[in-house]
Amino acid sequence: MKALIVYGGWEGHEPAAVADVYEKELQGQGFSVRKADTLDALADAKALAELDLIVINWTMDKISGEQWAGLDAAVRSGVGIAGTHGGMGDAFREHTEFQHMVGGQFVAHPAGIHTYRVHIIDRADPITADLNHFDVTSEQYYMHVDPSNHVLATTTFEEGGATIPAVWKRTWGKGRVFYSSVGHVAKDFDVPEVRLLTTRGFVWAAQGKAAV
Repeated sequence: MKALIVYGGWEGHEPAAVADVYEKELQGQGFSVRKADTLDALADAKALAELDLIVINWTMDKISGEQWAGLDAAVRSGVGIAGTHGGMGDAFREHTEFQHMVGGQFVAHPAGIHTYRVHIIDRADPITADLNHFDVTSEQYYMHVDPSNHVLATTTFEEGGATIPAVWKRTWGKGRVFYSSVGHVAKDFDVPEVRLLTTRGFVWAAQGKAAV
């Protein structure tokens, strides 16, 4: 299987280091992985069509019309898309159609870096099978989310008591979409549950093309 990791944007999310984590995990699953530090990689429709998975790891920037058109066409045709935290959930704040594809958009992390719990709510799904609730010390994302998402895990905020989806999957055309809000910086993936959940989600998203 073939994957493209597109990384960049705000350096606070350690895009290069996180891309390295993604690359190692995908290679461990038998993927051939290419990394690109330019959004122009998304405008190459021919190259995207040959992929099984596109990983977006690009925080707080702008996507051009040509780049969006390439990405949109690829995913609608069956190429999977996946990402974590701000790398996909806060990639392009001004591009609401991209947010529609993802199924959500970052709003705030009120308490900054702190320890919070991720609650697994669907243990029947292959992405979350056999996983228990777990704690992570990171940014806890409050997000606007699409109610049509298939939610796999949630998190509850101490202040206000709101329960917000933290991990979900969905489809966009014929393509599969996976997103997890967990993973502020590379060390967050040292938590075994975070790494396993992310890897499984990426693999699930990539498998959609074979079913088209």
